[in-house]
Amino acid sequence: MTNTSAPQWPDFRQVQEYWVDAWQRTVLSLDVLRQRADILKQHSSEEVPNVLEFKAELVLDGRTLERPVNYLLARIVPPFGRTIDPTKAPFVVVDPRAGHGPGIGGMKQDSEIGVALAAGHPCYFIGFLPDAMPGQTVEDVCRAEAIFIKEVAARHPDAEGKPVVIANCQAGWQIMMMAATNPSLTGPIMLAGSPLSYWAGVRGKNPLRYLGGVLGGTWMTALAGDLGNGIFDGAHLVANFESLNPANTYWMKPYNVYSKVDTEANRFLEFETWWGSPVLLNAEEMQWIADNLFVGNRLSTGQLRTSDGVRIDLRNIRSPIIVFCSWGDNITPPQQALGWVLDLYDSEREIIANGQTIVYSTHQTIGHLGIFVSGKVATKEHGEFTSCMDLIDAMPPGLYEAVITEVDEDTENPDLVQGRYLFRLETRSLESLRAMGGNDAEDELRFATAARVSEINYGLYQTAVRPFVRSAVSGPMAEALRAAHPSRLRFGAFSHDNPAMRPVQALAERVRAERKPVSSDNPLLAMEKLAASWITSSLQAFGDVRDSLMEAMFLNTYGSPLLQALVGLGPQEQRQHDRSERDFARETAQAQVRAELEHRYEVGHLEEAVFRALIYIRLPQGSADERGFEMLRLVRASRPVGQRRSLAQVKQIVREQFLLLMLDEERALRTLPTLLGDDAEERKTAVDILHKVLAARGALPDEGKRRLARVEALLGVSVRKSAKAEAINA
Repeated sequence: MTNTSAPQWPDFRQVQEYWVDAWQRTVLSLDVLRQRADILKQHSSEEVPNVLEFKAELVLDGRTLERPVNYLLARIVPPFGRTIDPTKAPFVVVDPRAGHGPGIGGMKQDSEIGVALAAGHPCYFIGFLPDAMPGQTVEDVCRAEAIFIKEVAARHPDAEGKPVVIANCQAGWQIMMMAATNPSLTGPIMLAGSPLSYWAGVRGKNPLRYLGGVLGGTWMTALAGDLGNGIFDGAHLVANFESLNPANTYWMKPYNVYSKVDTEANRFLEFETWWGSPVLLNAEEMQWIADNLFVGNRLSTGQLRTSDGVRIDLRNIRSPIIVFCSWGDNITPPQQALGWVLDLYDSEREIIANGQTIVYSTHQTIGHLGIFVSGKVATKEHGEFTSCMDLIDAMPPGLYEAVITEVDEDTENPDLVQGRYLFRLETRSLESLRAMGGNDAEDELRFATAARVSEINYGLYQTAVRPFVRSAVSGPMAEALRAAHPSRLRFGAFSHDNPAMRPVQALAERVRAERKPVSSDNPLLAMEKLAASWITSSLQAFGDVRDSLMEAMFLNTYGSPLLQALVGLGPQEQRQHDRSERDFARETAQAQVRAELEHRYEVGHLEEAVFRALIYIRLPQGSADERGFEMLRLVRASRPVGQRRSLAQVKQIVREQFLLLMLDEERALRTLPTLLGDDAEERKTAVDILHKVLAARGALPDEGKRRLARVEALLGVSVRKSAKAEAINA
């Protein structure tokens, strides 16, 4: 018998075929690296380098502001044939400035910008230039972003909503700071992969949060800035991100190009143009970020103040906040994206009382960069958030999870759903966030200890080391150090400037003309893939061991009672969420709102009555989806033009009626008939609208039917057994 599982040894023809292919792939891969280096050189020479796929027109240049910054506001020019609706809220995509170049939010047609344009929204982009302005601060950037958003709003006076802001990664905390100090400026704010609670995470999965403590704090950030002659090189941040996955950085990415060089080159070059263009930050700017955010974690706990003394409290934000994160993201895990909610609130009732609407959605697998650049994510999650932004904007205060499911044959009224997916918002409690995992009290104390050690080490560096470093480093020396950074050197080494690379282009053209790919069943190709898999596994194992050692070092070092005592902390001093420091202005405003609501129970007409009844009936279900909202749109469109409320007014009505029900449900129901007066026709109209909207999602649950019957009894309207009514009561 023949053993079919025995290895098949290659014959001479297969050996020859494989080595010809391997040689050709090597030449073509070198040519791809040459193209990458030459593209980067040309890209870096541009005044405003970016990877936007869309044409853009400059609106405001941050360098001309009273407090100049290297940020720009641009209008995205719609592609030919694309219709923009002037009544739709404009979208503003804000790029992350985390070391790499600008443009990630629009580097593909299927992108955040692409889906906003496809939905008919005017679209704008906030990007940045490679070099920071002298003296530029984080606060200056936030002020500039506020000016940009005001300009966008002023350009769209007919829009039925304030500008929707999509903030990617590090842009998220900037926009949240801006919104906290300008509460009424924006519409919904979407945070895509944005860290806000920097200490949060779970053991064994989120190693980047330990890095500051393992390095002894932010003194190394200061050293990097001094070695840069007052400039912090963004290449250091890129290198930190890449170190998280050594298997991908040192093997999988280059091998993927080599093994698929005939098809992978364009995608690789497109991504590397963005990823391989490190930008520069002011040393003071980066130091503030490291001290107050990465290590100090002072944003989500309300410990930051502006230069004017205004406390930056994320609870002041009045716009709905949408958090989109992923379990596959090892840079900004869900705990870091959502931990700020737990830092600021003890219960979901506090969120409601504060009038804040928070929506979150967690992807199961996509990585950090995939949140912004994946076409599948753009056409599903970003597409659904864009099409259902008005629904989110109109939701009552509270904590919700966005659930996106595919439309199938069991979906009720699929004609009311836009596209392939049904978008639903379900009420959640803070326990849902706590169930994601996080630090215990001892871990919080460890991070607080690391922050104290960082302050001490930074102070020692400023006193004992900085004067010598600054006196030794000149501008040309700093430039040379930046050019020698591995993140730049690996690009420049393959450019035309290297004499050894000059023959590669001509050789690659010849290879393409004579290309002979190896057959897929060649035994040597199978051996190559086996070796590649082994190398990948080995590097992954190395990364896992390194991360485990780093975690153990952090936990053991900063868990030491002696070290905690030396820095002035102890077991009794757990991190407080700064709830003791109250924002008097914000609490005064809340009390004023409650006082005003006391006089609003009997104020209103048909719309107020319908929304109050709808919220009351649906409240036990704790969910809403796009079908009911779409039916509301249709009902609104059917009303006489003079009687239609604007979308902004509708949103205000929904929030007010919800708060009235929360304040005193029985009083809200008792006064419901007053809103409609004694007009029987008006009451019938209200009940008819109720039935149409409620039927959009199919049959009501028993509690919903009971509540609907109570509303009908209060209004004294007998139900006609129409098709809609039968659907609700089925």
